[in-house]
Amino acid sequence: LIFIASLLLGTTITISSHHWVMAWTGLEINTLAILPLISKSHHPRAVEAATKYFLTQAAASALVLFSSMTNAWQTGQWDITQLTHPTSCLILTSAIAIKLGLVPFHFWFPEVLQGSPLTTGLLLSTIMKLPPIALLYMTSPSLNPTLLTTLAILSTALGGWMGLNQTQIRKILAFSSISHLGWMTIIIAYSPKLTLLNFYLYAMMTTTVFLTLNTTKSLKLSTLMTTWTKTPPLNAMLLLTLLSLAGLPPLTGFLPKWLIIQELTKQDMTPAATLISLLSLLSLFFYLRL
Repeated sequence: LIFIASLLLGTTITISSHHWVMAWTGLEINTLAILPLISKSHHPRAVEAATKYFLTQAAASALVLFSSMTNAWQTGQWDITQLTHPTSCLILTSAIAIKLGLVPFHFWFPEVLQGSPLTTGLLLSTIMKLPPIALLYMTSPSLNPTLLTTLAILSTALGGWMGLNQTQIRKILAFSSISHLGWMTIIIAYSPKLTLLNFYLYAMMTTTVFLTLNTTKSLKLSTLMTTWTKTPPLNAMLLLTLLSLAGLPPLTGFLPKWLIIQELTKQDMTPAATLISLLSLLSLFFYLRL
């Protein structure tokens, strides 16, 4: 109870803060609250996952603090929306990329998700992504669009490619998360509200998938194959949710993709839109495998 409360508290502090140090405090509370939830099972792999998580998040938080201090040093502003110094923007973008697990800082995320239980995995891929995305949202006018687009396209590509080869469901979901984050990052500089829409829908669908897997206790593709005999209706729902995550047209998951592609073409970024759409076909393939 204490840890869940601290998790919500940390998220709330970060989202509602105006001062960089408060945002950093919220991120730290979040990190410390999720650690016991990852290492709850006392399995060596879980403890290893918690250690990896702690190291990456601590490094990212230090970078957030460093970028805001550099900005305050240059401009005298501690306000989150006043991040104007280019170097600070660069450092902050990389810090948030580490926190979210965007390519090229994605290596920790599949490992951590694989080591933690399904319910904690759900928290990691939804609630723990909210504070960094909120920080991106608040600083989006001053960030470098070229850098964000590069990170986004790399994330979508790698999320699709690396997911093809996996048999562990949690790792597949981790790579799916990375490619969805790519979609959110590419649009943040142009239309931040679309990023939030994408995040909410993604969180909803991922919650459905994780809770379904938690009910059927499936962790590998081989156990997933036998679940349809136990709960046919639940499995039909899982099929639809996975297709929605993949972004197939009649389903909800297609909506943010459609709007993002539309916005990118309005911004004369048709090549980027084409590329990211083609790369999301890779992730469609492993959703179909599931």
